[in-house]
Amino acid sequence: MIVLLAAAVLSVALVVAAVDWLLTHWWFLAAAAVLAALTGGGWLYRQRHRARWEADRTQGLRYGLAQIDALHHSRFEDAVRDLMRRDGCRDALRVGGGGDLGADVKATDPYGRRWVIQCKHRRNGAAGSAVGTPDLQVLNGTARQVHGADIAVIVTNGRVSAPAVAFAKQQRLHVVDRHTLGVWAAGSRPLWELLRAVPPPRKPSASL
Repeated sequence: MIVLLAAAVLSVALVVAAVDWLLTHWWFLAAAAVLAALTGGGWLYRQRHRARWEADRTQGLRYGLAQIDALHHSRFEDAVRDLMRRDGCRDALRVGGGGDLGADVKATDPYGRRWVIQCKHRRNGAAGSAVGTPDLQVLNGTARQVHGADIAVIVTNGRVSAPAVAFAKQQRLHVVDRHTLGVWAAGSRPLWELLRAVPPPRKPSASL
């Protein structure tokens, strides 16, 4: 009991001494406040500068098909994500990897529509193996039910088989083949302007 009482008295004495020291050396508190403000202001400036730089970078983003063909499959997913960001999908995120359940990129466009994109990269481009119906079946089975997609898309720098194209039309899936990808990646039009029969906007665009 005596030990606890002594500890309490010591603690109070230390607090009183600290307060007394700070009141005597008020300039220390002022300097600390100024330093904190400068540090916080610098952090905010860097964050805003980085955000502006990223916006400028993505707005001018362009890819040629030769560049895309040379990418690693994971970098291809990054490229698709960045193109969606360029188009105004600020939350575009690459989620591909083990257990992705058919979704490599997710994004919400300026009209409120949720995009789920599966990416199929072919190192040999058009000479590589065609994207087939099984690839579309995976996307069809998860895009809406699991990921909540309004628009489900498969993007490839290669070919898409005729049966896969027919299946996509039947199931309201969208196919971005090599030709469409080339137009999208090298231009400035958003993907939804290049695809047919996309769902109507959920909300007005903030830019309208």
